[in-house]
Amino acid sequence: MKLAAKILKKPIASTLIAVLFGFIVAAVVLVAAGYNPGQSFGALFHGIFARPKYISNVIIKATPIILTGLSVAFAFQTGLFNIGAEGQYIAGAVAAVLVGVKLDLPPVLQIPVVVMAGVLGGTLFGWIVGYLKARFGIHEVITSIMLNWIGLYLSNFVVASASYHMPNSTSTYPVNPSSYTMLLPDWKTSKAGMAALKPHKWLYEIMLKTDVNFGFLIAVLMAAFIWYLLYRSAKGYELRAVGFNRDAAEFAGINVNKNITDAMVIAGALAGLAGALAITGTAPHKISTLAAFENNGFNGLSVALIAGSSPIGCIFAGLLFGGLLYGGQSVQQDVGAPTEIINIMIGTIVFFVALTKIVPVLAEKLEKRGAGHVQ
Repeated sequence: MKLAAKILKKPIASTLIAVLFGFIVAAVVLVAAGYNPGQSFGALFHGIFARPKYISNVIIKATPIILTGLSVAFAFQTGLFNIGAEGQYIAGAVAAVLVGVKLDLPPVLQIPVVVMAGVLGGTLFGWIVGYLKARFGIHEVITSIMLNWIGLYLSNFVVASASYHMPNSTSTYPVNPSSYTMLLPDWKTSKAGMAALKPHKWLYEIMLKTDVNFGFLIAVLMAAFIWYLLYRSAKGYELRAVGFNRDAAEFAGINVNKNITDAMVIAGALAGLAGALAITGTAPHKISTLAAFENNGFNGLSVALIAGSSPIGCIFAGLLFGGLLYGGQSVQQDVGAPTEIINIMIGTIVFFVALTKIVPVLAEKLEKRGAGHVQ
């Protein structure tokens, strides 16, 4: 009893239980729809782990949602609900295209300029939300939802503009190749590169059949940076203090309004970085007309919830989310089950994560029962 209570009290226990229930509910839905759960989950894991290129694509798929998850998690930690990560992501992608199409500098200059343009695009959207919250008390959920739609229509406006629209398409021109953040993009397709990679089948498959890039490494570094900022810096203490109790923070001499704005600026910058790296790191390196949201920001919200707003946890939650989204395609292709099953599973996981307070209560009851048996 004591051991079970001790395990249940650990934060990761709630997340693992939520994931387990997600699979259980998905299994029930599959059976009700006439599909074999074992075969379906086998196809899911096969689509994630069976080949090196699958694993690489999962990591590539997970990278933007790790960063948007970080954006949402960081805002949560400072007492703000950043539901605008989708718009900030779009703003980052648009800004990266605006700069990357027109500039063609050497890669050592081009890449930082294009990526920083994307960061500034997300920062601008985040600043607007933070400023309106701090200056006028307008709730961040309202302004960030509106900015999501502004971002979508701004993106479509840029796609349709004469300067950026690629003829006979529904997209812009791609950014110049000097903007690319893929790993050795020119070398790996050269004769020398292919000759060097061919003896290593797994490396050959990853390098030539996927857009392997530096995005995941940057996402991991940003998670470590946000963790340090929140828990090991004076600024992080101020941000969390404002989120925990605004009045007490103000009484202690902390500039509340400045910290609210700063929090949203940082959150917006993270989502904008995700948008920029998606443009520079993966084909087709351009933006297209959006009929609806691509959900990179909204998926980040789910990642932040599954991670319990932990910056480091966002890495693992993002990989889980990326694996389910990418591997879920195999469920449809191999078994014929609709991909909506995966969405049901994800929704169930998030639902049970929202019920994590039940787990510590259960742990306390087990602990009391164990103590009663000892007496």
